[in-house]
Amino acid sequence: STEHSVFFFFLDAKMLLTRRADTKITFPGVWTNTCCSHPLYGMQPNEVDQVPAAFPHFPGIKHSAIRKLKHELGIDPAYIVHDEIQFVSRFHYWAADTKTYGTDSPWGEHEVDYVLFCTSDVRPPVSPNPDEVAEYKYVSSSELKDMFEDNSLKWSPWFRGIMEGGGFKWWDDLENTMAGKNTEETIHFFDPPSQFWAGYNLQSHTKNTGVKSSSHNQNVVER
Repeated sequence: STEHSVFFFFLDAKMLLTRRADTKITFPGVWTNTCCSHPLYGMQPNEVDQVPAAFPHFPGIKHSAIRKLKHELGIDPAYIVHDEIQFVSRFHYWAADTKTYGTDSPWGEHEVDYVLFCTSDVRPPVSPNPDEVAEYKYVSSSELKDMFEDNSLKWSPWFRGIMEGGGFKWWDDLENTMAGKNTEETIHFFDPPSQFWAGYNLQSHTKNTGVKSSSHNQNVVER
């Protein structure tokens, strides 16, 4: 499926980090980026993009991101300029929620994740939806790296994969990233850390496993 991951930065270059609600069905209670969700059909404004024609603007998925920032964090859309949301890259990944359900987990994800960066000169009021977000905090790049070293914290597999696959680099070069100079057309593939492999995930599985059509994978490279 198609997902978007929003990374919201502020004037001090700190990112709004969130911890998913403990009642979420998949990956509850883990720390992750600002918000994540999926574009929906039948929405106004339209959230569905035609790929590859929509590259690099992807206006639909940006409308979805604005909707979800409001739904999950109560962020007023007035603080977000649609055309200033920057598409950066895409990641094809999968992960089983073995942390919650064990090695026979019936829940997991297999998605192409669109990475969206947005910035604001001011921190908008945040009012988290308790069904979506348990807590939030603002962190610098160095503070997040320190948090990654804390074994008591749990992280979403997509967030770790994105940060290790370019996220820190794009953050440290935020001005150029927001100017589109770091935008990539390539879709990057990664396997999750070993703790997110279920018993049914095999070493023989590839990026094409479980994909109805492998045509999109012509532009996918492994990291």
